[in-house]
Amino acid sequence: MATGRIIVYGGRGALGAACVNHFKAINWWVANVDLSINDKADANVMVPRDASWAQQEDVVVRELTKVLDGEKVNAVICVAGGWAGGNTTKELCQQSDLMWRQSVWSSIIAATVATRFLMPGGVIALTGAKAALEGTPGMIGYGLAKAAVHQLTKSLGSRDSGLPEGALAVAILPVTLDTEMNRKWMPNADFGTWTPLSFVAELFYKWVKGEDRPKTGSLVTLVTENYVTDLVIH
Repeated sequence: MATGRIIVYGGRGALGAACVNHFKAINWWVANVDLSINDKADANVMVPRDASWAQQEDVVVRELTKVLDGEKVNAVICVAGGWAGGNTTKELCQQSDLMWRQSVWSSIIAATVATRFLMPGGVIALTGAKAALEGTPGMIGYGLAKAAVHQLTKSLGSRDSGLPEGALAVAILPVTLDTEMNRKWMPNADFGTWTPLSFVAELFYKWVKGEDRPKTGSLVTLVTENYVTDLVIH
């Protein structure tokens, strides 16, 4: 018998897979919502890549309704996203559109999912970025999308957002996550300043359990120095 239920939006990516593995290890039922299947999850909902935003939402809600079969979940975690650089001289519309699809579409659909399936007092966690607290001239599309996620988080944490009673809406704001691909592309970086995926997964679990929860609507920056990660709450 599962001890809890969680939906991981983006459960096939590096951080998403780490979250799926973490919650499966403690005997939780896990649903993965992604473009690809995660074999470790109990259920997989495939997002149609070429569908419109509204069509993607319709598919995700319909398929989750089927697999949940009337059950509610303790948490909805959206860790879908991506990165692209570029300023106004480098395909700004194209890069911004890609970032919007990867970060904002997924976050908005996750909010809809939370409204439908999250139990009272549950957690919806989104993924912003520390860089987007300020201007991002070298990655304008990325900063734009992440800033929108920050605003969404504050709105979800406000009264009359539509979330269940007592729900926690929060966004994590990483600097750099310690992923295999980041190590591949930045082999000479200081890994002691990168946040481990296991830390993030455990942080989500603590919040779901009600431990050290920030105020709803908070943006939580993950600052790692010398392999130790601290939280800065905005």
